[in-house]
Amino acid sequence: MEEQARSGFRGEFNLNAQTEIPGITGFGSNSLAKAGASVNLQWQGEAWALGLKPAYAHDPDDEEIRLDGSYLAGTLGNWVFGAGAIDRWWGPGWQSSLILSNNARPIPSVWINRKDTHAPESSWLGWIGPWDFTVLAGQYESDRAVPDAKLIGMRFTFRPMDGLDIGLSRAIMFGGEGRPEGASTIWNALIGKDNGQLEENDPGNQIASIDARYGFAVGEQTMGLYAQMMGEDEAGAFPARKSWLLGSDWTTSLLNGDQQWFIEYANTLADDFLGDARPNITYDHSRYRTGYRHFGRNMASSFDGDAEAITLGGYHFMDNGNHLSAKVSYVELNIDGASRVVMPNTKVFYTVPEDAQKVAIMDFGYGTPLFDGWLDLSLQATDKKIEYISGQKDQWSVGASWTYRF
Repeated sequence: MEEQARSGFRGEFNLNAQTEIPGITGFGSNSLAKAGASVNLQWQGEAWALGLKPAYAHDPDDEEIRLDGSYLAGTLGNWVFGAGAIDRWWGPGWQSSLILSNNARPIPSVWINRKDTHAPESSWLGWIGPWDFTVLAGQYESDRAVPDAKLIGMRFTFRPMDGLDIGLSRAIMFGGEGRPEGASTIWNALIGKDNGQLEENDPGNQIASIDARYGFAVGEQTMGLYAQMMGEDEAGAFPARKSWLLGSDWTTSLLNGDQQWFIEYANTLADDFLGDARPNITYDHSRYRTGYRHFGRNMASSFDGDAEAITLGGYHFMDNGNHLSAKVSYVELNIDGASRVVMPNTKVFYTVPEDAQKVAIMDFGYGTPLFDGWLDLSLQATDKKIEYISGQKDQWSVGASWTYRF
């Protein structure tokens, strides 16, 4: 935290390699290549910040040369304006976010968000507590069912009482080759005038989510309860065709160290959790047939749509700074066994499950200092090969990543 907050220049060099690119990921750093190297150069001043992160990815699922993590940002009053391609994680989940995560590579975008999240000073708005607002606008890749489609993302978070965090998020996919994308299209999308109401001029594909987390003390430890609900459609100004995420996290102090634990349930089969299941809706669309995906990977849950999963995980932080992590997931993928995803780019691996599959997944990690840098080791194992529409993923993935700061 101190390293990221200080002004001036800083840099990182990273080398990484793994035997397989996992199709299932969680909160954390994901290299998304068999091997690679990157240099991350950052400069931070009083009102401006710049990051340049060129990277080479060997045997990737998509492009070899990348600038993910690069950005330019500046402040004006209490607002930050930026442009670049940076990871975002919208929601309280440890394994999944139902609306935006780092499972896919970040989409290049421009954005604005608050610099200081202090509470409103007015008496009639003070109940909101500390709040933040982010809005971004970006463009997808060209090789899609609708090339160069656009994305608008919005997230508003606030803390009305100590320990309670609430988030409201929205993602709008619109425009692209052959589709309207003018001001009136954006306005119709913002007010929810879509879902076939405008027939061929339908502004696009939208999803929205509501999430909350309540954290509290348990003696000298802490515990949290959290939930996220995402809707693919709208009914009565509220999300419809719902997916759900429920979880709890807590801390302990055992074995001369500290632990962080979580258990999380996710269901991305629309209306399956509370209602009658509606398959082939979540993260898909009748016109944007490549779906809510960037370079073949879902921009939200790595389980993709029509899935049900439960994950138990934990982190162990040692007194010497080393840490261990472990988690196990049991997942039903693509429950109805159908897929309507269009794959226009043969060079991209689409991590969309091909048919109905039940899979157990185990992940282990270890981090330690090495050669004046930091080494992360990882292992993922599945009880069977997962079948995706682009092919199989191996049952085993063993990886290492070394980072040196200068």
